[in-house]
Amino acid sequence: MPVRLYLNNVGKSFTMHLQGGTVIPVVEKVEFSVSAGECVVLGGPSGAGKSSILKMIYGNYRCDKGQILVTIGDDIVNVAGAEPRQVLKLREDTIGYVSQFLRTIPRVSAEDVAAEPLVAQGASEEEAVEKARSLLARLNVPERLWTLPPATFSGGEQQRVNIARGFIAHYPILLLDEPTASLDAANRAVVVRLVQEKKEQGVAMVGILHDQDVREEIADRIIDVTTFAADVAA
Repeated sequence: MPVRLYLNNVGKSFTMHLQGGTVIPVVEKVEFSVSAGECVVLGGPSGAGKSSILKMIYGNYRCDKGQILVTIGDDIVNVAGAEPRQVLKLREDTIGYVSQFLRTIPRVSAEDVAAEPLVAQGASEEEAVEKARSLLARLNVPERLWTLPPATFSGGEQQRVNIARGFIAHYPILLLDEPTASLDAANRAVVVRLVQEKKEQGVAMVGILHDQDVREEIADRIIDVTTFAADVAA
């Protein structure tokens, strides 16, 4: 299968400007690729740099060095050097992100929150809402909540709306940041099936999953991020 994502010699550190310019290294020499239809899970303890790697791929963090190459048809885009407008375009069409937190939008219904990414990709509002309702039903979000703003939902209900939002559109690359963290066993099983369906569609995925059972079911490879630990003495 074709490679969709390639990280080449990626490094990241943080400069604490309010602490005398102290530099805190995070990761260095990060190198791996993800092919279409493959799910790669980042492993390692908290603080190892897993979230930083995910955020660099998504363009939330700039890497200090290296390349993050995304294949789009016959074109290759380096996220590490992309202009902000290019990053926004990638997020709309190419790279999806499922976080463990839903950023609620006041007065917008759960079904519209879930449908929005598909509308942004050109689907009609009717088509997008229909698909959103289908996903919300699969994720066991009660129908009485679909037309209500999710700000007052429980954490688990908000997370299921978030998952519907992340999985509704077609992104060649999908990033998963602890999507099952606040879910029960039944809904974790739904997420596993959604991931399997995306793999069958050729989506390349990178995930952080501390849930051992889910990780074993969806991971094609586990990359130990501690092998990319930055040299604190450097």
